[in-house]
Amino acid sequence: MDDDPRKIGRDINGVRIVGHISEVQKYAEEYKVDQIVIAMPSVDRKTIRDIVAECQKTKCKIQALPGIYQMITGKVSVSDMRDVDVTDLLGREQVKVNLDEIVGYIEDDVVLVTGGGGSIGSELCRQIATHNPKRLIILDVYENNAYDIQQELKRRHVDLDLVTLIASVRDKTRVDKIFEEYKPDIVFHAAAHKHVPLMEDSPDEAVKNNVGGTYNVADAAGRFGAKKFILISTDKAVNPTNIMGATKRICEMIIQKMDKTYDTDYVAVRFGNVLGSNGSVIPLFRKQIAEGGPVTLTHKDIVRYFMTIPEAVSLVLQAGAYAKGGEIFVLDMGEPVKIYDLALNMIRLSGLEPYKDVDIKIVGLRPGEKLYEERLMAEEGLQKTSNELISIGKPIKFNDTDFFEKISDLVDSAKKETPDIRRLVHKLVPTYKEE
Repeated sequence: MDDDPRKIGRDINGVRIVGHISEVQKYAEEYKVDQIVIAMPSVDRKTIRDIVAECQKTKCKIQALPGIYQMITGKVSVSDMRDVDVTDLLGREQVKVNLDEIVGYIEDDVVLVTGGGGSIGSELCRQIATHNPKRLIILDVYENNAYDIQQELKRRHVDLDLVTLIASVRDKTRVDKIFEEYKPDIVFHAAAHKHVPLMEDSPDEAVKNNVGGTYNVADAAGRFGAKKFILISTDKAVNPTNIMGATKRICEMIIQKMDKTYDTDYVAVRFGNVLGSNGSVIPLFRKQIAEGGPVTLTHKDIVRYFMTIPEAVSLVLQAGAYAKGGEIFVLDMGEPVKIYDLALNMIRLSGLEPYKDVDIKIVGLRPGEKLYEERLMAEEGLQKTSNELISIGKPIKFNDTDFFEKISDLVDSAKKETPDIRRLVHKLVPTYKEE
């Protein structure tokens, strides 16, 4: 089958092109098809999504050829067909970055990644390792994750000057000691508590780790002369309805204030949900489908922006190249994805039928959870960069009089397990409203 009407009716090696792609359901039934191969490795993501949607009207196994570039270079062959994955259904192209710009500021510099063992942090380490840093420092409080990425990088990059440190970003003395000894030039701050429902139950921990930890690392970066500090932020920081998002908004405010205080260039990079990251909906759905269901969904109308882990990290690295100080970088994440449709697609891609083989159960919104996420506040505005998929939100003005003292008081209150910690957070983030 083909999408070019001129080819229909012709033969290829004696095999007839029987019809247009839009007729796939009809011909799958007529020819009793078991498997469909999407042999269009160079078409855009939206076209693939539309074709997969047509193919899913059948009960066939769906596979796709690898990318055309990989086939041309001989890295893979037709025999390397892969199953269609949920990433094929995002409906937009992956973010492309200027590798020369990235290499230009990472090469021969000492780079520190906090939370370096996490899903985002470890991918940052993988990509940074390929750009010839003078030294790469992995910092994480969880030793197992840190060990895993350390061993992986040692195998892949035998000449890499790699340092792996176990430390908590909450520990100011330890953070200062690390900066004093290793003097990193570039800091990627990925360490954070990010699970919305868990932080709703432990709000003081969100403040101590996200706010206190960010302050400690950002302040050390300024005092010890780092050139760049890149904060990993989230779209949940926009008009937050949960304590996690509100604390990340405070983190953005911290780096905006730090940028006025030190010579270091401080920026934040804000993006949506990451496919396959720890705690994200995709691994959860996969596990539930493998167990026979039900797939649990908080609300039938809930929508989210998505990107892949390498894509998110590419954005972070590119933002570091663009950084002049104080910016909040925002990714054009395309159209939001309806999670209910995502669940249906994942069940079908597993060769099963929703509600027949695997049930879908609506369990209700969790504490602090929105039906939809906003990418940035209206008053931030948007300014384009040379990468059309990366925009800059203008810094939001806020009352920064005695701001660091307020941060210190907030963290101290969290350490004392203050019962009204949400009210104190709201005083710093007026747009924070619990739902």
